[in-house]
Amino acid sequence: MAGSRDRERGAAVIELAMIMPVVLAVILLVVQFALWFHGRQVADAAAREGARLARVDTDSWESDAKERADEVLKAVGPKLLDGATVTAWQEGDQRGVEITATAVQVVPLLPSMTFTITSRFGGPVECFRPDDGSEGCP
Repeated sequence: MAGSRDRERGAAVIELAMIMPVVLAVILLVVQFALWFHGRQVADAAAREGARLARVDTDSWESDAKERADEVLKAVGPKLLDGATVTAWQEGDQRGVEITATAVQVVPLLPSMTFTITSRFGGPVECFRPDDGSEGCP
């Protein structure tokens, strides 16, 4: 009976050593997904705020929209998105903002695993017409 116990000594340690890399990889993937998801939410909020200003019919709409989106990115997640670029766009009577960035990596040793985030929001240019019936918009 004592011989069978001696053969199983250290089995739990070996089993733990074999399963631990898998458990650690799963934990890191969950954390990476959470950072990607949160980064996407931050990019969406910044693009939405920039698009809100882009839709206002002013001469400085482009710079105002980019500036506001940058402010939101810096206020909400300054270190959450790497290489964030803010682009204001106009297509016909539609205006908006697009943000492209990369989510922060949990394991920086794997450069091939990059998680790109692109967020684009926009809408029609707001045009206010006077009550007297005259044309106020182009």
